[in-house]
Amino acid sequence: MDNNTTTVLERLHRLAHWLGSPTHDFSILAEGNVSAAVSDRKTFWLKASGCMMGTMRQDQFVLMDTARSLAILDQATLTDSEIKDLLRGARVNPDDPLHPSVEAALHAVCLTDGGANVVGHCHPTPWLSILCSEKAEEAIAGRIFPDEVVVCGPAVCFVPYVDPGPPLAKACREAIAAYKAQWGAPPKVLLLRNHGLFALGKDADEVERITAMSVKVARALIGVYALGGPRFLTPENVARIHTRPDEHFRQKMLENKR
Repeated sequence: MDNNTTTVLERLHRLAHWLGSPTHDFSILAEGNVSAAVSDRKTFWLKASGCMMGTMRQDQFVLMDTARSLAILDQATLTDSEIKDLLRGARVNPDDPLHPSVEAALHAVCLTDGGANVVGHCHPTPWLSILCSEKAEEAIAGRIFPDEVVVCGPAVCFVPYVDPGPPLAKACREAIAAYKAQWGAPPKVLLLRNHGLFALGKDADEVERITAMSVKVARALIGVYALGGPRFLTPENVARIHTRPDEHFRQKMLENKR
């Protein structure tokens, strides 16, 4: 294992513990997963299935082949058994005893089509309160404050409920393509109906920033609905914040804080 691969894995391990910390209420038990592309982008590290992010060991990640993980999406219909076999076949080391997360193909999509280097997936209680409600689509239809735009982008990428695994990966790939066509760049946040949050970042630090800000948005939305519902920023407001030079400077400052 080269130094770059080791460094990526060490930082991903810290991200998993951060997302799984009980103080954050982002994920409990074996919820959620994380991934990170290795420098050549031909492989990526992925949390093994069944591991608890808050307490998992560094040796509980699986090194996945990116192309083979994406190839799972080329299959029209798959049984659960076939999906399991394809996931295991996408491991770089075929003798690895760990089983990849069922969302391996989705992480591969986020690391390729989604333009991310690191991905964090979790199930924050505030977002579940919204995403499992009748008003989910209404609640995420706009932006409610400037820093949401600065950290999380001009809009969320919303995905209706789809069975986890390859079907969800295909739905997310389509949603990311539509988002890129509209906004000219991939999303920073995927919100999955009745499921949870995906944060797509340049690095693990950005994934932490996106997750923290997005969950703050969810808590604010719950409070907003207690007071009659959201008053969204206008599209002009969002476009102005998204393109302001001083906000771009703040984004760079956030990137440089370690």
